[in-house]
Amino acid sequence: MLGHVDHGKTSLLDRIRGSSVVSSEDGSITQHIGATIVPIEAIRRMSGSMEKMPLNVPGLLFIDTPGHHAFTTLRARGGALADMAILVVDISQGFQPQTLEALQILRNCRTPFVVAATKIDRIHGWKPQKDQPFLASFARQNDRVREVVETKLYEMVARLSELGFSCERFDRVSDFQRNLAIVPVSAHTGEGIAELLMVMIGLAQRYMEEDLALSVDGPGMGTVLEVKEERGLGTTLDVILYDGTISVGDEIVFARQDGIAQTRVRSLLKPRPMKEILVEDRFERVKTVTAATGIKVSAPGLDGAIAGSPLQVLRGDPEPVRERIRREMEDIKVKISPDGLIIKADTIGALEALCNELEAKEIGVMRAEVGPVSRHDMIEAETIKNAYYRVLLAFNTPMLPDAADMIRDPGYTQVKIFEGKVIYKIVEEYIAWKDEQKRKAEQKRFEQIIMPAKVRVLPHCVFRQSNPAVVGVRVLGGTLRTDVNLIQTDGRKVGHLKSMQLNQENIREAQAGAEIAISVEGASVGRQFSVEDDLFVDIPERHVKVLEREMLSHLPISTREILGEFTGMKRRADPFWGK
Repeated sequence: MLGHVDHGKTSLLDRIRGSSVVSSEDGSITQHIGATIVPIEAIRRMSGSMEKMPLNVPGLLFIDTPGHHAFTTLRARGGALADMAILVVDISQGFQPQTLEALQILRNCRTPFVVAATKIDRIHGWKPQKDQPFLASFARQNDRVREVVETKLYEMVARLSELGFSCERFDRVSDFQRNLAIVPVSAHTGEGIAELLMVMIGLAQRYMEEDLALSVDGPGMGTVLEVKEERGLGTTLDVILYDGTISVGDEIVFARQDGIAQTRVRSLLKPRPMKEILVEDRFERVKTVTAATGIKVSAPGLDGAIAGSPLQVLRGDPEPVRERIRREMEDIKVKISPDGLIIKADTIGALEALCNELEAKEIGVMRAEVGPVSRHDMIEAETIKNAYYRVLLAFNTPMLPDAADMIRDPGYTQVKIFEGKVIYKIVEEYIAWKDEQKRKAEQKRFEQIIMPAKVRVLPHCVFRQSNPAVVGVRVLGGTLRTDVNLIQTDGRKVGHLKSMQLNQENIREAQAGAEIAISVEGASVGRQFSVEDDLFVDIPERHVKVLEREMLSHLPISTREILGEFTGMKRRADPFWGK
């Protein structure tokens, strides 16, 4: 199942299997590919129109792919692994960015698919008909509601047509090989589920029977979905077996963090029908399993196995099999950059997905590994020169005690850790932190830049003639700060502005319009300047370059005018000054 986040993929599958995985998932988003076996008997029960139809297909094995667009690679794995797909689209929200990504994956993988237009029960005025076929429920709605549904479906048809897909509502499709079927459904009420299953089975039966036929005599081949600790069993592997047969006693080859490993199957545990492999803890032990199914494998030496690894039953020479798995593991689609951050994740798919998300945001990745966060990772991150990359992103993976001890030290500030169980949230948190760090750095830098300002010495406000001269001034424009040099409008030096007072209180900054007292070192009233003189803050040439090239758009108009006056005065003397 593919589609945009929150469009109801897992809820739809929940309705079919009668479980509630959604509530137990972080962020209500499925984080790993799951597997659900729905036997043909259950499908017949849900789809009354199939009761008498001769069916050769034994059932459906659903791979529930993750919802968020960050999981593009994992979703591609799911698409590539699947014979068919359901593209889930919220009938009211229509095609979102992740929907378009899912369509591209299906197109690239050439996977046949059906569109499930979900959440029909949320259309204003819809009268739910629990578990009824869509056509029966649709016929009982009033004219206005039917018109709204038709309009939304035609908008969907038009959008798919723009994307190069010919489609129509399922009951209006005459040639399923040329046209996509759209099935309106509600996961909440169960409406339309019967037709969705009927269309899926019908397509498989009519157009894919030869493709679906396989020999189960070959060695079992699968993908490791998850590495789990099970009470009484130790470390186990949740596997999708997509080809061949696996039996108790078979030797299997898979990838571990320390390389390619071999072991012998101790026991096979098969989830009972209509249960989800990610949440089911009651298994039936079996001696042999044939594709396609979800299976739990118990065997010695599974510690350190990598989720996402290929798994194959060994028959004959082990070297070609080991080499194939080694090559596949090395072919992780991660673009490594010399300037980037370090990421850790619990599975290959999650690692790839995290890299894809970062790449889309133009964030470099220096190192990407499956496994827990270690002290070595922290020390390596400390050596990264770019302060914005001196971080570590950890998705759904633990922190080893030695690394945790470093983080707990109150004085430790070398490496920033971002961890969590929802990829896009980790990335968003990192970007927000990076933006804040940049803002602070810019603010600090700009605070060190001498800002343009112009003042006029007020009459009857000479409080001290010299050593230092203390006079009253009006700020004519710009931002006046302490610790700057003042010059005349012809460029002659006046002195150093040491301090400022407003209402007998020391201040560090004054804006246009303020009337304040200033203390000027190295100047005497009547010599370096006089009453009613206009004075500029003397801005160093390098500061002018920063102001003109980086800060100009952020400066108030009055400040820009003062800067223009100041640079005009300087450039009359030297045309290349500040350029």
